[in-house]
Amino acid sequence: MAGETSWISHYLDSTPKDTREFHSFLELGDESDKEIPAVSVDVILPDDLLERILAYLPIASIFRAGSVCKRWHEIVTSKRFLWNLSHVLPQKPWYFMFTSSDDPIGYAYDPVLRKWYGIELPCIDTSNWFVASSCGLVCFMDNDSRSQLFVCNPITKIRRKLEEPPGSKFSDYSALAISVNRISHSYAVAIVKSKQVPENFFQWDISIHIYHSEEKSWVTSLTEVLMGWRGGDESVICNGVLYFLVYSTGGGPPENRHALVAYNITNHSPSSLTRSFIPVPCPLTCGRLMNLKEKLVMVGGLGKLDRPDIIKGIGIWVLNDRKWDEIARMPHKFFQGFGEFDDVFASSGTDDLIYIQSYGASALLVYDMNHKQWKWSQKCPVTKRFPLQLFTGFCFEPRLEIAP
Repeated sequence: MAGETSWISHYLDSTPKDTREFHSFLELGDESDKEIPAVSVDVILPDDLLERILAYLPIASIFRAGSVCKRWHEIVTSKRFLWNLSHVLPQKPWYFMFTSSDDPIGYAYDPVLRKWYGIELPCIDTSNWFVASSCGLVCFMDNDSRSQLFVCNPITKIRRKLEEPPGSKFSDYSALAISVNRISHSYAVAIVKSKQVPENFFQWDISIHIYHSEEKSWVTSLTEVLMGWRGGDESVICNGVLYFLVYSTGGGPPENRHALVAYNITNHSPSSLTRSFIPVPCPLTCGRLMNLKEKLVMVGGLGKLDRPDIIKGIGIWVLNDRKWDEIARMPHKFFQGFGEFDDVFASSGTDDLIYIQSYGASALLVYDMNHKQWKWSQKCPVTKRFPLQLFTGFCFEPRLEIAP
């Protein structure tokens, strides 16, 4: 595999990047700074116009603008500037990659400037916490008791601890989702808990719990026993509907390993989850759900017909009126580095970008929905410390004006 034809070759064929101090986070990149003739805009532009111009910069550039002079620093930290930020277009999502199997350390990738930044995540102790994001906020839930929950802005570090959710404290499976209202900045957090009925592998207790930031309280929206299906760890909220994947516990055809459940968190319908089952588009090894402009998008591993547990490719689908439309399939030159037995992978996205990475390497692949284009990110500035080191991650929209 030569050049950028696989995850592994892309991971190896780059040189280490230099590290420079970058205010609240470290900026890493191999692009040398070029001298640009200075142009004074202080005399030309009034504050309100300068505020509007700076508001359209990428987040990383806003940080840099704040160090230009005292006036610019006062502008980018003012309440009026933050108000202007809330009225501009969404920021391109960053991807935070965990680079340790134990500690919650890693780097965030900026697709606009094509740079990696070393940032510290608040709240979490290990990298295996559940993570969900929406419109600048990230929700974390611990993987042990499933009772510690935080909502934070990873850029400003402002955070809020939520009260313990109701329901079984030690569920067998849990799925976490968050949805932020871009106008009011209120948010809803959803947890789908799945616990096996004692001594019955085919029956699973499913419960849905919703937290509303305006009421600051949890509501158990639904409890139901599913036959032959269990919950998992994949869920997302799109346009007021909670979607989550369920997994067959046996008894059916091998190709029916997954199904999608749609539950309206606004009017708490349907009354029965089984009525809302949506078949997946084809046999999948795994599925990853994401909200792209209030459309449900799924990235899935394509299973072989004779061996549905072995991956043969990766596809992207969008859900339209309970029917799946395939919008892209990963070209073989990008896919081949996964290896035949890597049947699961990390993937998340928002706005128009989808990130996909293998658990076995730090190479990051980006799919642009607008331009229908696949491309590698800049190499993550981390080296593999031991052969079985794993990598995972999540994407979030970097914003300064939204707080939990």
